[in-house]
Amino acid sequence: MFSFMKMAAALILTSFITTGCVNVATSKVNPQANLAAIKTMYVQHYESDNSGVNEEIATQLQAKGVFVTTGAGAPPKDVDAVVFYVDKWRWDITMYMLELTVTIKDAKTNQFIATGDSVHTSLTRKSQKDMVTEVINNIYANQPLVTH
Repeated sequence: MFSFMKMAAALILTSFITTGCVNVATSKVNPQANLAAIKTMYVQHYESDNSGVNEEIATQLQAKGVFVTTGAGAPPKDVDAVVFYVDKWRWDITMYMLELTVTIKDAKTNQFIATGDSVHTSLTRKSQKDMVTEVINNIYANQPLVTH
Protein backbone atom coordinates (compact mmCIF):
# COMPACT_ATOMS: atom_id res chain seq x y z
CA MET A 1 0.00 0.00 0.00
CA PHE A 2 2.84 2.39 0.91
CA SER A 3 4.62 1.84 -2.45
CA PHE A 4 1.32 2.47 -4.28
CA MET A 5 0.94 5.79 -2.44
CA LYS A 6 4.53 6.78 -3.29
CA MET A 7 3.95 5.91 -6.95
CA ALA A 8 0.66 7.83 -7.02
CA ALA A 9 2.29 10.87 -5.40
CA ALA A 10 5.15 10.75 -7.92
CA LEU A 11 2.67 10.51 -10.80
CA ILE A 12 0.66 13.47 -9.52
CA LEU A 13 3.81 15.53 -8.99
CA THR A 14 5.10 14.68 -12.47
CA SER A 15 1.81 15.61 -14.14
CA PHE A 16 1.67 18.88 -12.18
CA ILE A 17 5.20 19.82 -13.18
CA THR A 18 4.85 18.91 -16.86
CA THR A 19 1.47 20.55 -17.42
CA GLY A 20 2.63 23.81 -15.85
CA CYS A 21 5.58 24.15 -18.22
CA VAL A 22 4.01 24.38 -21.64
CA ASN A 23 5.87 26.58 -24.11
CA VAL A 24 4.97 26.57 -27.81
CA ALA A 25 5.95 29.09 -30.48
CA THR A 26 4.99 28.57 -34.12
CA SER A 27 4.72 30.56 -37.32
CA LYS A 28 3.61 30.03 -40.88
CA VAL A 29 4.20 32.27 -43.88
CA ASN A 30 2.51 31.97 -47.25
CA PRO A 31 5.21 30.68 -49.65
CA GLN A 32 4.23 33.32 -52.21
CA ALA A 33 4.44 36.15 -49.67
CA ASN A 34 7.34 38.55 -49.47
CA LEU A 35 7.31 40.24 -46.09
CA ALA A 36 10.17 42.52 -47.14
CA ALA A 37 7.92 44.01 -49.83
CA ILE A 38 5.25 45.00 -47.31
CA LYS A 39 5.96 48.60 -46.36
CA THR A 40 2.74 49.65 -44.60
CA MET A 41 0.53 47.77 -42.12
CA TYR A 42 -2.49 48.54 -40.01
CA VAL A 43 -2.94 46.77 -36.65
CA GLN A 44 -6.64 46.28 -35.90
CA HIS A 45 -7.28 47.26 -32.26
CA TYR A 46 -10.07 45.51 -30.38
CA GLU A 47 -12.14 47.49 -27.90
CA SER A 48 -11.89 44.67 -25.35
CA ASP A 49 -8.09 44.99 -25.36
CA ASN A 50 -7.07 47.43 -22.67
CA SER A 51 -3.46 46.26 -22.33
CA GLY A 52 -2.03 47.89 -25.46
CA VAL A 53 -1.20 44.69 -27.34
CA ASN A 54 -1.90 46.50 -30.63
CA GLU A 55 0.65 49.19 -29.77
CA GLU A 56 3.28 46.58 -28.87
CA ILE A 57 2.66 44.73 -32.15
CA ALA A 58 2.99 48.03 -34.03
CA THR A 59 6.28 48.76 -32.25
CA GLN A 60 7.72 45.34 -33.10
CA LEU A 61 6.67 45.63 -36.75
CA GLN A 62 8.21 49.12 -36.95
CA ALA A 63 11.46 47.55 -35.77
CA LYS A 64 11.25 45.38 -38.91
CA GLY A 65 11.15 48.51 -41.08
CA VAL A 66 7.40 48.68 -41.64
CA PHE A 67 5.35 51.88 -41.33
CA VAL A 68 2.53 50.90 -38.96
CA THR A 69 -0.67 52.56 -37.82
CA THR A 70 -3.24 51.15 -35.43
CA GLY A 71 -6.84 51.86 -34.61
CA ALA A 72 -10.28 50.40 -33.99
CA GLY A 73 -11.85 51.45 -37.28
CA ALA A 74 -11.53 50.21 -40.82
CA PRO A 75 -7.98 50.13 -42.15
CA PRO A 76 -6.80 53.04 -44.30
CA LYS A 77 -7.06 52.42 -48.05
CA ASP A 78 -3.32 52.89 -48.62
CA VAL A 79 -1.93 50.07 -46.42
CA ASP A 80 -0.38 46.90 -47.81
CA ALA A 81 -1.50 44.57 -45.00
CA VAL A 82 -3.82 44.35 -42.01
CA VAL A 83 -2.72 42.71 -38.76
CA PHE A 84 -5.19 40.90 -36.51
CA TYR A 85 -4.42 39.43 -33.11
CA VAL A 86 -6.00 37.32 -30.38
CA ASP A 87 -4.58 37.53 -26.88
CA LYS A 88 -5.59 35.15 -24.10
CA TRP A 89 -4.87 36.03 -20.50
CA ARG A 90 -4.89 33.95 -17.31
CA TRP A 91 -4.69 34.58 -13.61
CA ASP A 92 -2.06 32.85 -11.47
CA ILE A 93 -1.24 35.17 -8.58
CA THR A 94 -0.93 37.88 -11.25
CA MET A 95 -2.43 38.27 -14.71
CA TYR A 96 -0.23 37.01 -17.51
CA MET A 97 -0.57 36.50 -21.25
CA LEU A 98 -1.13 32.80 -21.86
CA GLU A 99 -1.32 32.92 -25.66
CA LEU A 100 -0.89 35.40 -28.49
CA THR A 101 -1.79 34.76 -32.12
CA VAL A 102 -0.95 37.36 -34.78
CA THR A 103 -2.25 37.07 -38.35
CA ILE A 104 -1.24 39.27 -41.28
CA LYS A 105 -3.51 39.51 -44.34
CA ASP A 106 -3.27 41.39 -47.61
CA ALA A 107 -5.29 44.61 -47.25
CA LYS A 108 -6.77 44.46 -50.75
CA THR A 109 -7.42 40.73 -51.27
CA ASN A 110 -7.73 39.56 -47.64
CA GLN A 111 -5.36 36.74 -48.60
CA PHE A 112 -3.36 35.08 -45.82
CA ILE A 113 0.23 36.33 -45.63
CA ALA A 114 1.50 35.04 -42.28
CA THR A 115 0.57 33.94 -38.80
CA GLY A 116 2.45 33.36 -35.57
CA ASP A 117 1.46 31.96 -32.22
CA SER A 118 3.08 31.81 -28.80
CA VAL A 119 1.84 29.93 -25.74
CA HIS A 120 3.47 30.19 -22.33
CA THR A 121 1.81 28.75 -19.26
CA SER A 122 2.36 30.10 -15.77
CA LEU A 123 5.77 28.56 -15.11
CA THR A 124 7.23 29.69 -18.47
CA ARG A 125 5.34 32.96 -18.70
CA LYS A 126 6.82 35.92 -20.53
CA SER A 127 5.99 39.60 -20.44
CA GLN A 128 3.56 41.00 -22.99
CA LYS A 129 6.45 42.65 -24.82
CA ASP A 130 8.44 39.40 -24.94
CA MET A 131 5.42 37.45 -26.23
CA VAL A 132 4.85 39.96 -29.04
CA THR A 133 8.56 40.03 -29.87
CA GLU A 134 8.66 36.23 -30.02
CA VAL A 135 5.67 36.03 -32.38
CA ILE A 136 6.84 38.79 -34.75
CA ASN A 137 10.42 37.49 -34.83
CA ASN A 138 9.18 33.96 -35.59
CA ILE A 139 7.04 35.23 -38.45
CA TYR A 140 9.96 37.09 -40.00
CA ALA A 141 12.38 34.21 -39.35
CA ASN A 142 10.01 31.87 -41.19
CA GLN A 143 9.95 34.05 -44.33
CA PRO A 144 10.46 31.74 -47.33
CA LEU A 145 13.00 32.68 -49.95
CA VAL A 146 11.29 34.38 -52.87
CA THR A 147 12.93 33.93 -56.24
CA HIS A 148 11.98 35.95 -59.32
